[in-house]
This record gives sequence, structure tokens and C-alpha cells, in this order.
Amino acid sequence: MAHSSQAHNSSSKASLFIAVALTIAMLYFGRRIFIPLALAMVSSFLLSPVVGALEKARMGRVPSVLIVMVLCCALAAGVAWGVANQFIAIMGHVADYRSNLVDKVHSLRPTTHSPISEATATVRELNKELAANNEALSKNNPDRMSRPIPVQVTAPPSNPIQDVTELLGPIAGPIETVGVIIIFTAFTLMKREDLRNRLIRLGGEGRLHVVTQALDEASRRLSRYLWLQFLVNVGYGTVFGAGLYVIGVPHAFLWGALEALLRFVPYIGTLLGASFPIALSLAVFSGWKHASLVLALFGVLEVTVANAIEPWLYGSNIGISSLAILVAAVFWTTLWGLPGLILSTPVTLCLMLAGRYVPRLHFLEVVLGDEPVLTPGEHFYQRLLAMDVDEARDIAEAHLRERSLESLYESVLIPALALAEQDRHMDAIDEQVSDFVVQTTRELIEDLGDRYERALSERGADMRKAVASAPAKPGIVSIPARDDSDELVAMMLAQLLRGEGSNAIELRVNRIDAMLEALSHHTFRIACVSALPPFAVGHARSLCKRLRARFPETKIIVGLWNFAGGSEKAHDRIGAGVAGAATTLAEAMSHIRRLAQSSMLGVEGTDEHVVSHDASGATTHLKST
Repeated sequence: MAHSSQAHNSSSKASLFIAVALTIAMLYFGRRIFIPLALAMVSSFLLSPVVGALEKARMGRVPSVLIVMVLCCALAAGVAWGVANQFIAIMGHVADYRSNLVDKVHSLRPTTHSPISEATATVRELNKELAANNEALSKNNPDRMSRPIPVQVTAPPSNPIQDVTELLGPIAGPIETVGVIIIFTAFTLMKREDLRNRLIRLGGEGRLHVVTQALDEASRRLSRYLWLQFLVNVGYGTVFGAGLYVIGVPHAFLWGALEALLRFVPYIGTLLGASFPIALSLAVFSGWKHASLVLALFGVLEVTVANAIEPWLYGSNIGISSLAILVAAVFWTTLWGLPGLILSTPVTLCLMLAGRYVPRLHFLEVVLGDEPVLTPGEHFYQRLLAMDVDEARDIAEAHLRERSLESLYESVLIPALALAEQDRHMDAIDEQVSDFVVQTTRELIEDLGDRYERALSERGADMRKAVASAPAKPGIVSIPARDDSDELVAMMLAQLLRGEGSNAIELRVNRIDAMLEALSHHTFRIACVSALPPFAVGHARSLCKRLRARFPETKIIVGLWNFAGGSEKAHDRIGAGVAGAATTLAEAMSHIRRLAQSSMLGVEGTDEHVVSHDASGATTHLKST
């Protein structure tokens, strides 16, 4: 049976690998179709809110799409015309900038007798010697190949499309791609509901809710990201162009527009857009002042936008890790070139969302997403397995800076101990590692307990007086059910109870008879049995029976920490005879507060005398009626 399951898993992995390889090959060889289609889909996500707004103004679907497309084309054409005119003007003045460029090159040239110039001259002489040797060898080689004879081939007659392509030259390909993108975008906007329904039909066989949720989230995230990116880039280019105009750099409109466009290219686009006006400043102006001002403008603007404005607008992130964005940029650039670099972030976002909603593609969310893949408890336990005490403590300290001590125990330490218990019982870790996990966690709990008590003592003498003058609370004892992990959680509970002013102690783990004997020397009214399921449940049940037999007046609370079934099922697992069952420290403390309050009010219905001790050690006799 196990062999069959292993063979099935291997077959599934092989099938997935083959499917991924075929998909990559299809995307590469079909890039002339997929690139315009992907750009059109991204454009439709960007323009669909505008089309929707026009439709709400009682305009039809087709007129709305046509108006938006015409406006976008006119805006793009206007920007392109202005950029082209300014670029041509720059080309016409290149000769005028020659003297400045020559002066700056001479100023950067090293001196004649510098070590670098001497090393360069040596390398140049070696290259000449090697070239002379190669030429001599080729002359002495009788078998050298003869020079190929040129052959003239008559080209077939051309057609009008070829003539137009030759006339446009290198811009024919981009113009063709832009035309296809415009057509795809228009039809996508017109038929967006139909396309959505077809996607739901393809992927939602029996899972309409999941596919609908995935498409809604993808549409919302992608539209929001694209719009915010568009606004940020336009604003960035506007401010950059205005700053260049103030500095006096010629053709500031060109460089502002170019910077806004290149910011859509991840990582290298911004640097590339800033390099052109810096180079122009070096060519136009004598000295380094203007180039330094442009560089300073770019640095201040980039730091401000990248570290303040974009995180605030994007909500700190878009759900993709920075490493995944970098790897995706390299992958899609290798696959599709510059269009792939522009599309890398939107496509990666869609893949990450597919991994979130498609179980077989879950690895994509783990690899691409920026959400923590380990819970705080798992992260803490993993660092302990690696014997990294410092980082484990850093995890606890980071959690404690934002949350309470109770939250640290509930969310980090108890889940980590539960994982350690499971691994220990499955022989996944040896005794040495298990003892290290327990000892390190114990030291952390003791340290946090000392700091917690010092913080409470610093609240002032008035609080201590109020606690001392209050009625003495019943004694509470926290008892481990079986092993060291149960004892550690018992320590956590006793710490938190003492922080609330309760008279609480914890016992060290031992045999049941020894713990019962130790309890006979303490005064207590409430006992909480600490147990980490599933392995300590039986011991907790047995300990509760012995406690009821030995101390019938004691109210017993059972803590089955992190029990998946909830407190009601935990109570059923333990059986009758306990005052309550809890699965979290908060539930246990709530039960204890209720029992302590009812005991002080004398509503327990018993005539037994209960002996307790106040903070000074004096004995007080409380009688309940």
C-alpha cells in the first residue's frame, strides 16, 4: 500500500514537471501571440474601471470602449510625438556638446606614469605579440581554408506589405505588436463578462465558489496595483521633469516622460531613465554641478517614493516577495525579452493567486508569496531544532514587543512544545535535541517570568497595598499531567495567575503518588491539570481521578492545550467530575477567575474550612456557607 502511494506521488510529480516544461516551451515558441495577449489583458485590467464608470453614466458598452481606446491612443500618440521631437532636437545638437564631453573625458584620464596606464600598455603589447604569432601560423599552414566565393541570389518580387515593412524599418515590429494589443484590448473590454464566465466554466467544475473568489481577488488586486503604479509613475515623471526644468537641463519634458515610462520596468528602468539626463548634463554644461544636482534630485525622489509613498499606497506590499519579483523579472525577460520584464510583476501576481486557490499549485504561493510560510510557533521550534538559541529568543522578543506575554505563550511557546512532543513520540528527534528544546524553553520562561514580576513591582506601592488589603484569594496549584512539556505550560499558567495577584504555584513533574504527596503540604482550593494532547490525555484523566479521591473539596480545571476539538470536546475526553476544561491559557484563567470569585463570595455550598496564606505568610481561615 505504501509502495503504491509512493509510486502515485512520483507519477504526479513527473506529470507536473512535464506539464510545466511544456507550458514554458509553448510560451516561448508562441511568444508572438502570447506577448500581445498578455499586454492586452494587463491593459484591460487598467482600463476596465474607466469603462465601467462610463457605462454607469448610461453610455453603452461599445461607445464606452471606443471612447476610452481613442483617448488612450491620442494620449499615447501625443506623448510619443513630443518625445520624438525633443529626441530629434537633441540629436541635432550632439556635435555642439563634443567639447564638454572631451574635456570631462580628459579630466578622468589617468596620468601617463600611473600603475594603471603602465599595466594597460603591457597588456596591449602582449596582445600585439599574440596577434603576430597567430598570423605567422596561419601563413605557414598549407591546409588553410580558401576564401569563400560570394554568390549573388536574386530576391523574389516583393508585395505591398513587405514594402511597407522595409519602409518602416526597425519600428515595423513594435507597430505591429501595438496594433495587435489595441485590437485584443478592445475586444477584451467588450467581452469581459463573457471571458470571465468562460474561465469560471473551465476551472470551476464543481468549484464555482473557489474560482469566483480567485478571479475577484485577482481582478481587484491587479487593477488596484496597476492604477496605483500608473499614478505613482506619472507623478514621479512629472516631479522629475519639473526638477530638471528648474535645474536647467534641456528638454525636461522628454526626460520626465521617459522616466515615467521606464519606471514600469522593474529594477533597471528607473536607473536607466535617470542616466540620460545625467549624461546630457555632462555634455551640455561645463563642470560637474548640474550633473550632481540631477543625481541628487533622482536620489531624493527615489528614496522618498520607494520607501514612503509606494508602501503607503500599495498597503506595504502586493503579496509577492521581493526575491520572487527579482527571479520572475529574470525569468520572463529571458522568455519574452523587454515585454516579459514589463509583464513580470502582474503575471507573477496572477500565478501566486492561482497557487492560493488551486491545491495542486499551492507551491506557487509558498515560493512567490510574501506571507510567512511558518507560524510563529513553527519558526521558534525550527530555530531550536537548529540549536540557534539567539534567533529563537529574537522571535520571542519580537512577538513580545507587539503583543502580551499571554499571547507569546499561546501563539509561540505552547505550539512549539506541542510540535516537540509529536516529534519526540514519533522518534523524529533524539533525546538530546528534546532535552535542549525543553531546557531552552524553560530558561526563556523563567527569564520572562522574572521580567514580568519586576514590571509588576514597578507599578508602585499603592498597587501592592491594594493587593495586600484585598481579600485573600483561594490557593491555586498548576499540576503537570505527564512530562516536561506539561510542566512548562503549568509554569506559564502559574506566572500569569501570579501576575493577576493570585496565590498560585506550580509543581515539578514527578510520579503521580509523589505529586499527590507534595500537594498535601500545600493549601489550595483550585487545581489546574496541564496536559499537551494527544499523548497526555490519558494521564490527565488518571490524575484527575486521583485528585478527586485525595482532595474531594478541590475544584479541578483541565487544560488540554491546543486541543483541536475545543473546550466542550476536551471536557468530554476527560469525563465528568471536573469543574471545567480549557484549550487555551485564556480559557483556563477565565475558569479560575470564576471559581475564585464564587469561593470568596461563599457560594460553593460547603461547610469546609479552607486555609490560605496571604502575601505576608499569615494564615487566614475562610469559611464558606
